[in-house]
Amino acid sequence: MAVVAGLVCCAAVGVGFYGNSETSDGVYQLIYSLDNANHTLSGIDRLVSGTTEKLKVDLEQHLARLSEIFATRGDYIQTLRFMQQMASNIIVQLSGVPVWREVTAQLTELAGQTGQVEYYRWLACLLLFILDLVICLLACLGLARRSRCLLASMLCCGLLALLLSWTSLAADAAAAVGTSDFCVAPDTFILNITESQLSTEVTRYYLYCSQSMSSPFQQALTIFQRSLTTMQIQVAGLLQFAVPLFPTAEKDLLRIQLLLNSSESSLHQLTAMLDCRGLHKDYLDALTGVCYDGLEGLLYLGLFSLLAALAFSTMICAGPRAWKHLTTRDRDYDDIDDDDPFNPQARRIAAHNPPRGQLHSFCSYSSGLGSQTSLQPPAQTVSNAPVSEYMNQAMLFGGNPRYENMPLIGRGSPPPTYSPSMRATYMSVADAHLRHYGSELPA
Repeated sequence: MAVVAGLVCCAAVGVGFYGNSETSDGVYQLIYSLDNANHTLSGIDRLVSGTTEKLKVDLEQHLARLSEIFATRGDYIQTLRFMQQMASNIIVQLSGVPVWREVTAQLTELAGQTGQVEYYRWLACLLLFILDLVICLLACLGLARRSRCLLASMLCCGLLALLLSWTSLAADAAAAVGTSDFCVAPDTFILNITESQLSTEVTRYYLYCSQSMSSPFQQALTIFQRSLTTMQIQVAGLLQFAVPLFPTAEKDLLRIQLLLNSSESSLHQLTAMLDCRGLHKDYLDALTGVCYDGLEGLLYLGLFSLLAALAFSTMICAGPRAWKHLTTRDRDYDDIDDDDPFNPQARRIAAHNPPRGQLHSFCSYSSGLGSQTSLQPPAQTVSNAPVSEYMNQAMLFGGNPRYENMPLIGRGSPPPTYSPSMRATYMSVADAHLRHYGSELPA
């Protein structure tokens, strides 16, 4: 059962790795989309502020110097005033473009926090995967070696991993539920949080970006283009008719023409950035990363946590049974005599310890009869008689054909049955020792 739990835990780790990669891909896609949108909105703010500053400061300076030069010509002064009116009209139209400074600050903060949270989440999941694999290896190694130390370590670590698995499951479930609530109606959520910063028309334009919807900036951009064209025509006329009469005005007129050309280039860039297709694509990419890859990864992480929790619960339930089984086997081995050659523990001890010297006595006596070393064994007699004669002698002396002529000392077997002649020899030696000890006793 523990091995099956280990296999389930390993499979769960594989599922977790897949879910972790899916979640990371979704989060990084979200961060990439936020960075792109942030870059676009920041570019819009830079173009608007740069164009406004040029028209307010640089153009005003050139028009003021030209007014001094054309002071004697009323028609030229009227042309300069008309150009100033067109510049003011452009500035008014640019002021209607939303300022994305607060939005970009929020997007930058959101991208930074998301990246930081994703880093620690990825690191925590990776450490949890490694911990689960180590515990599975400990469980398999403990069962293979029948080690109670490894089994106890596995049980302690399994309790910790079980707690972490349930905690991870709760966190993944909460994140999945919150993400699912957002993905059900993301447009409504964004409309609500941007209501105080942007107009509903602008937000809907970027969220839906359909061909049937007109751009809320179309009128401002059109007026911008017409005003620039009119100002370029007026500058070209002054260069043609006023420069021959006022040569000193050529430098300022050329500067104004260059400024208008750069403003036209900014207009084209601003038109491309304000178009909904770029920001809408970033929005869809962010939703894909969160609601598809990210949510799928969270579900796989939740499945990993559930499988890991079940596997560790099975390990913890099977651990006491394995412990009891190992303890029972050790108790059974302790009941067996250490000198028994069939005892597995005796075999293991004999494999590590060198064998002792063979006994030199044929039989042992109690301490009252003396030590074994005081008894010298008689010379061993080896019978060379045929087998039939040996069997006949055995039948004559005891009627038992299982008598043996020599003792089986040092063979690790039970005491043998000896022939009557050998038994008489042992009895005579024993009687001599008894008489010796009896003579030494006091009267």
